[in-house]
Amino acid sequence: MPTQSKRWFGAEMSLISLVMFIVEFVRGAVLVSLLPIYGANSLGLSPDVIGAAISAHYITDTILKIAIGYLLDRFSARLIVQVSLIIALAGVYALQFADVAWMFIGASAVYGIGMSPIWIVCLTKVTEEHRATQMGFLYTIWLFGLGSGPIVCNILLDYSSSLTYLLLVLLSVLACLLSFFMPTQKALTGTTRIPLGRQVAVLKERLVKMKLLLPGMILQTMAASMLIPILPGFAADELGLSGAQYSILLTVGGLFAVAGLIPMGKLSDKLGGGRWFLVIGFGAFAIGLYVLALGLTFWYCLGIAIILGLSYSTILPTWNALLATYVPPKQEGVGWGLLSTFEGVGVMIGPVVGGVLALWGGESAVFWTSAVIFAFIGIFYASLKGIGAKS
Repeated sequence: MPTQSKRWFGAEMSLISLVMFIVEFVRGAVLVSLLPIYGANSLGLSPDVIGAAISAHYITDTILKIAIGYLLDRFSARLIVQVSLIIALAGVYALQFADVAWMFIGASAVYGIGMSPIWIVCLTKVTEEHRATQMGFLYTIWLFGLGSGPIVCNILLDYSSSLTYLLLVLLSVLACLLSFFMPTQKALTGTTRIPLGRQVAVLKERLVKMKLLLPGMILQTMAASMLIPILPGFAADELGLSGAQYSILLTVGGLFAVAGLIPMGKLSDKLGGGRWFLVIGFGAFAIGLYVLALGLTFWYCLGIAIILGLSYSTILPTWNALLATYVPPKQEGVGWGLLSTFEGVGVMIGPVVGGVLALWGGESAVFWTSAVIFAFIGIFYASLKGIGAKS
């Protein structure tokens, strides 16, 4: 096996990937199922409060991304991951005491603090050659964890909320314990020789080059995160789905997304990537969301879930391979932290926007608005030429 393959699938990357899977499993269960369902059914909170709690999670996650990228360039990745996962565990544990709105939002914000490092650590392992393929591999692990968390959580919540909560706490403890087996060396080597002022100048230069991509970075994450606070309620109230049927839709959509990530990544590498992968993906996503808002039967929704999953797998590898071209060499931690921060701006405001829209115009209005935004993004990228930059 070539040296590059050994490095990519070696023991270190396998351990980090396992930790990331557990972390994202818990995150998906908390954000997509536990917070919306527990907040609405047990605490009687309105959609705007639930949206604010989810936004608080992403605000702390996003604000820390650039700082964590800077620290990963200078300190042991194991130390950074350990501290953050302990804080994340504290946030999950505090949810059981969050019986009022401000505590509910605060616990979610604390939980968000611990979510940034593991993803950025994984991104710094991506090599120059076959970027989209490797991004597809990472996103397969990430998406499988993020998607399976809500599915398992939805099923368990039908039987016991305390058992569901205990599982999430125990998995958070397991992630903390596994982080102690990570290597102690810095995430990156040679980065400390570059003065901070020079790093800032280079990053500023890259941001100027990618200025046409920045609106899309924010809008696409905002449009997607708008749906998070209202998904369980929309499935039950507008579509008339049971918990089991909702889990089936999540499972099918997730499986098709996971199954398509690596093939789409390889196809993007083979064809040289390009904006048309993004245009097709965003366009299909917009159509799927618009049709889903019409309130069709379960079997129609199942077909839409397949389309949405495949659209997701078309977008992700190409988009992140494109972003990778803007990350300066030997500044991967800071570079990915900065780009993730810009993407996180949309995630910060999306749940609040979605919650307010649902409160004023109903849950279907959130889907229609999200579909319009994705359609606009697809048209916008179709009008661009030569997007990308050389490292």
